[in-house]
Amino acid sequence: MNGSFMCKSGLIFIILTTVLPINAPVYAERIETDPQRQNSFPERIRQQQEERDQQRQEQVRKTWLQLYIQEPQQQQQQLRSQQQEFSRQRQQMRQQQEFRQQQQEMRLQQQEFSRQQQLRLQQQEFSRQQEFSRQQEFSRQQQLRMQKEKL
Repeated sequence: MNGSFMCKSGLIFIILTTVLPINAPVYAERIETDPQRQNSFPERIRQQQEERDQQRQEQVRKTWLQLYIQEPQQQQQQLRSQQQEFSRQRQQMRQQQEFRQQQQEMRLQQQEFSRQQQLRLQQQEFSRQQEFSRQQEFSRQQQLRMQKEKL
């Protein structure tokens, strides 16, 4: 921040030294020959000097505004934009993480459902085998009775 201040101070110094009027006797060398205009010459010089001073002051004011008001505001706006983008990305990451977590939970539920389905099938198969064994045993005993009765 100190470097930024030094840079801005240097810029202001350069601007002020190039913009502020330099008191030079340039206008004093000019001699007015028209007697009617002699009275107005100093006035014109003064007015021109005032206009230049006003223009320079306006230029210095604009430069100052840009360096100390507009640039910091632009930087703050840029920082706000970056913070908003960061928040948006963070929210997006959270949503993606929640989505992955939901997918993982769904996979686990599907696995559990498949496991239970497999258990049901095994139980059904076991029940069928038992029923088949009972029927065979019943048939065998039937045959044995019939054989005994025939004897």
